[in-house]
Amino acid sequence: MTEEERYMKEAIRQARKAGKLNEVPIGCVIVRDGKIIARGYNRRNTDLNTLAHAELQAIRKASRVVGDWRLEDCVMYITLEPCQMCAGAIVQARIPKVVIGSRNPKAGCAGSVLDLLHVPAFNHQVELEEGVLKEECSELLVSFFRELRQKKKANELTNR
Repeated sequence: MTEEERYMKEAIRQARKAGKLNEVPIGCVIVRDGKIIARGYNRRNTDLNTLAHAELQAIRKASRVVGDWRLEDCVMYITLEPCQMCAGAIVQARIPKVVIGSRNPKAGCAGSVLDLLHVPAFNHQVELEEGVLKEECSELLVSFFRELRQKKKANELTNR
């Protein structure tokens, strides 16, 4: 198992925590000097907070550990390509490298819909590595949404 796979496995563990809360299963870890310093998972519905994305949870925790808002010597591992809000936060935090498991063709902002990590006019660009444990990361989401549709269908049949 590579170092990237080991850290992505931990991000997947975080995503599973979100799934257990009926949240979209997205997880994130931030690594510094070979050690995980922060973890996060989606909590938007649980916290009733638009900002409770996995990446923002992890950035907040990592900043406390580092003692600075700049995370210039960290690497972020995320199970799903970040949205525009999270991609912006990654750039603002000066995170030099992001590793993503799977792409987000409907809302991804690391190249799928937009590429906010590589805007030449910004004072910081982010190195991107993608596809680490892609199948496992994708399956988490596919399974979650399949089950959600099945529950919705069952509820509709019950309420007739």
